[in-house]
Amino acid sequence: MENIIVKIEEGIAEVIINRPKSLNALNSETLKELGIAIKQISENRDIKVLIITGAGNKAFVAGADITEMKDLNAAQGRELARLAQKVFSDIENMPQVAIAAVNGYALGGGCELSMACDIRVASTKAKFGQPEVNLGITPGFAGTQRLPRLVGKGVAKELIFTTDMIDAKEAYRIGLVNKIYEPEELMIKVKEMSKKIMSKGSYAVSLAKAAVNNGMNMDTESAYNYEADIFGLCFATEDQKEGMKAFVEKRQANFKGC
Repeated sequence: MENIIVKIEEGIAEVIINRPKSLNALNSETLKELGIAIKQISENRDIKVLIITGAGNKAFVAGADITEMKDLNAAQGRELARLAQKVFSDIENMPQVAIAAVNGYALGGGCELSMACDIRVASTKAKFGQPEVNLGITPGFAGTQRLPRLVGKGVAKELIFTTDMIDAKEAYRIGLVNKIYEPEELMIKVKEMSKKIMSKGSYAVSLAKAAVNNGMNMDTESAYNYEADIFGLCFATEDQKEGMKAFVEKRQANFKGC
């Protein structure tokens, strides 16, 4: 891996986009490396949480790499979009919880990468935006789809059409960000959240993630039925037996993830 760094410790995988000289811009090679890392992490049952962040103190990911994109033709542009969409969908649908630790600029493809994660935690220095129409293009890494689902259609259109850059406080106000911390606290707090999630029934967390993600794309009655199926499936697990037994016995549950 030349463009990303992967660290694994105590059930937490940390993926760092490592192109600080270009503000961690996403080129096709970086996207491919990210895809490989996500596949390997997804298949590792010992990993419960993924944290994605950017190298340096200026940017999470400042966007896609414009120096690579500027000479693409229509077919190549579509191919790049589909590559990024596939990688980001893999993050969204992986069994582990994915947390974006947004330590600086999250613009264009960077904002889209953060939205593919389950939870976004931002530094007070973070900036968000979809500036693509400034370049004569549209968001292409699923930004036109995920942003309205997170903040509502009207707010998403405003951000995309005006290309306004917003700070962490505004991102929190509109629901794009879950938590905000000072830069020096960001990774500490993200890891605290990760460990809290890991203390729960990991299989149930994965099922709950699937229920939310898949239910969002169903009609209401189908989503209710899907949730009931997921709920019922939990009762075939050792974690359900342990969790409820621990509750009755007034002790901490010892979950096994199965």
